[in-house]
Parts: sequence; structure tokens; C-alpha cells
Amino acid sequence: MTDLSTLAKSARAWPFEEARKLLVRTKGQVPEKGYVLFQTGYGPSGLPHMGTFGEVARTAMVRKAFETLCPDVPTRLFCFSDDMDGLRKVPSNVPNKEALEKDLGKPLTKVMDPFGTHASFGEHNNARLCAFLDRFGFDYEFKSATDYYMSGDFDEGLMRVLAHYDQIMGIMLPTLGEERRKTYSPFLPICPKTGVVLQVPVVERNLEQGTIVYEEPDGSRTEVPVTGGACKLQWKPDWGMRKYALGVDYEMAGKDLIESTKLSAKIVKVLGGRAPEGFDYEHFLDDQGQKISKSKGNGLSMEEWLTYAPDESLSMYMFTKPRTAKRLYFDVIPKAVDDYLTFISKFPDEEPAKQLENPVWHIHGGNPPAPEIGLSFAILLNLASVVNADDPSTLWGFISRYQPDATPENAPMLGRLVGYAMTYYQDFVKPKKSYRAPTEGEQKALQQLHGALDEFKGSNDAQAIQSAVFAVGKAAEYENLREWFQALYQVLLGQDQGPRFGSFVALYGVEETQSLITKVLAGESLA
Repeated sequence: MTDLSTLAKSARAWPFEEARKLLVRTKGQVPEKGYVLFQTGYGPSGLPHMGTFGEVARTAMVRKAFETLCPDVPTRLFCFSDDMDGLRKVPSNVPNKEALEKDLGKPLTKVMDPFGTHASFGEHNNARLCAFLDRFGFDYEFKSATDYYMSGDFDEGLMRVLAHYDQIMGIMLPTLGEERRKTYSPFLPICPKTGVVLQVPVVERNLEQGTIVYEEPDGSRTEVPVTGGACKLQWKPDWGMRKYALGVDYEMAGKDLIESTKLSAKIVKVLGGRAPEGFDYEHFLDDQGQKISKSKGNGLSMEEWLTYAPDESLSMYMFTKPRTAKRLYFDVIPKAVDDYLTFISKFPDEEPAKQLENPVWHIHGGNPPAPEIGLSFAILLNLASVVNADDPSTLWGFISRYQPDATPENAPMLGRLVGYAMTYYQDFVKPKKSYRAPTEGEQKALQQLHGALDEFKGSNDAQAIQSAVFAVGKAAEYENLREWFQALYQVLLGQDQGPRFGSFVALYGVEETQSLITKVLAGESLA
């Protein structure tokens, strides 16, 4: 039998394509530092968001793919927080905003915590990051910029920045506007008096002493060391220095950072290192096609997604087409759930090579759980819609008839989906339901369907029922059978789209479906 590492060399899933870059980089050997290092970045001026999750989830997928290619090469994943950054403005979504005003400009780990749970705002947001990463079971190591700067772990990198100051300025200045060039320096001193991160001109450098001199607003001059946390770097030089100092081998970034990635790569090279591998992922769009933004609050948050769907569906969404700009709004949730369910149902019967290309292999780190009863999220939503469910037990009554052995205990994923479907229905489907009366031709087709269903009473053979529904549509001379199914959805379910109708009938019940048709033909409203 061919082992997975051999199969992984030709697997087409994008995490394996990325992992093969690292195979070329390392030649399959253990690097001098003892491991291959994957890194993600986080700016704790705000709470963790979809972009944070997507970067960690996708990087973890590449890491697992590389470990499959090179099982004898150790790997590590650093989730790095830029918590030495100065607080530029008070966030709009925190309490005690007025109290934060006095800490503007200070490093985030020196800013008071408006929530009152941690020693600083930065530490509060770092804790939220770790809690959310832990929820998803990521294998990572949290790293703090404050710790690295203050402990001296970045000192060697900072001294190299000082030694190559002019070269780094040569990289950065052409990217800046005329006014910005006049005051720009890679080093941002931390004011010894106020603790504020300063953006001031550097007027002298002393490589032998490891210091810089900057000019105060009153014209006086202050000398500070570049090491030991007395200075931090502007974010692009900081990014490059960090990649150099840690020896990062792989780090992805958003497409809007392509030029910044190139600049940081040049800085890594100047410092004597090798830029990491990686790729540029696309950003998410809201329902209007606009890029989602933390400050705008458009799009969909992680908390909102996880209110209506399981964790696995969010990972499924992140796996799919990472280089394509995708809408991130409530209406994409059902498809992501059902895509996940479809792939996990296929997994056990696939050949090993095909399994490596199945998204659930990557979502579950190579070890997906066994699939459960084959009910889609769309079917559960439509069942909730027809019975106007406001309690999970209502849906379980139908499920138990369809699959007598299924319970929330022995089918935990289904148990979760029932709750999610009910919540999603109440918040998004119910307010938009709009039934229409059937046309004269549709009335005749519905009468035929009512009669055709007679032979399936007591049956839950979804495929046979689906075939019968098809046959009725053909007999009614629909040129496009999609129009027939859309009519069923609009007339019987009050919506434009729905699941496989045969599967819905099998779950809801043949006689119950006939009852809906009878009401419609009698002119009764299903609203």
C-alpha cells in the first residue's frame, strides 16, 4: 500500500500545493533551528475576527499537509500578537471609552483594560484570541511582541536593523509620501517620560552603543537604546525583522498586503535571512460586495456564524477557494454546512489519494469523524419552515419517524444541526417567507403529484419519491424542470429555493405533503 507521504506529493488540494513549496525549501530536511516554523499575525487593537480565524485555520491546514509530506520534520505554529503597537484611537465597541483616552499612543499592553478583566487592553484581547483558538483545537504557541521586545529576544534583530539602517530606509522611503519621508524612521522610541510610542525623526545613530537620538517637540534631544524594549519598529520593518529573528518558514497574508509582504521580504534579505514561503488570500465581502471591515462592522462575525452553524462549517468556508473573494453573509451559511456534510459523507468510501483532496481531511487534521444520518441542513431548514418550529422536539418528532434509531445522543452532529436550523429559520427564513398561489397549469401538476404520492404512503424512499416528482414535471411538459421545482418551493414552502424535494417529502411525510397540496388546491393559505 502506498503511504500517505507519497500520495501527498501529487495531491491537488491547495494545502498540499503550499506544503510542497516548503518541501523544496527544506529539501525534506530538518532546518538548523530544529523545526519548520509557521506563523500567523494578530493586531490586538481589536477583538479576534474572521480574518484572524481564516489565517490560523488555513495555516494549520498547510502545516498538516507538510507534516504528511515530511513526517520526520518537526513543525511549530506561532500565533504572534503585535501587542507593542501604540493605541491610535479608542475603539467604538468597548466600554469605558473615556478612560482609554489617557492611554492613547501607549503600547497596547500598557493601555488600561476597559473590560476590567486583565492588566491591559492588549492582554485582554490576547486572552480572547487564545480562547477562540482553543475552542477550535488549534495546535499553536501564543507569542507576544511585548515579551520578545522586553526580554531581549529581539535584541540581535534590532541591532541588525540599526546596522543596516540606511539600506532599510532605502527600501521604505520610496513607498512614502513627501511629508512622511521627512520624519520617517524604522525605530519608534518609547518615551521614557510618558510611555507613549513616538513617531519622531531620528537625528543620530550610534551603532557601537546601540542607541538612537531623537528630537523632542521642544527641540531637545533624547538618547535611547534600540534594545530591551526602549524602542519598537514601524510595522513593516517590524514584520521583516520578526521573520528574520524567528526564522519563519511560512506565513500567508491578505491580498491587500502584497506590497507590504514584498517590502518585508526585502528587509529580511537585508538583515541576512530568507523570506518565508506563503500565499496571498483574498478578503471577504459583505452582502453588497464591499470588503468587510472591523471598523465598519459590515459582513459577518465569528460569533454570529457560530450562532447559526457548527464550527466545522466555518472551517469548510475557509478551506474553499482561499484566493477568491467571497461573500461572507448570513445566506452563505446553509451552503457551507451542507458542503461539509456532503464531503464527510463521501470520505469513508474514497480511496486514500482522493481522501487527501477531500476538505474534511484538512478540516479535521487528517482524522475526520464518521458521518451520521444523511439529512442536509437545507432539509432541516425547510422542515422547520413547514412546521413553524420553535422547539427542537418538534423536528425530532419527524426525524424519529424517518430514522427511528436517531437521537441527539447517538447523532450529536444532527442534534446540533437541529438547534442551529431552528434558530436560523426563526431569524432569517420566517421573516422572508412569501407563498404564492399556483397557476392553472401548476394546479394540474400538483393534482398529479398528489395522486403519484399515493403509492409511497408509509415509505421514506427519498430517491424513488424524487423520481416520481421528476416524472410529474415531465408529464406536465415543463421545458426546464428547475421551473417545476421552483414552483413547488414557492407554492408549498414559501421560498424560491429548497432541498431535493424527494428527500424533504421522505422526512416530512408523504401524507403530510399531500395535505399541503390539498390545502393549496382548495385555495387555503399556507402562510
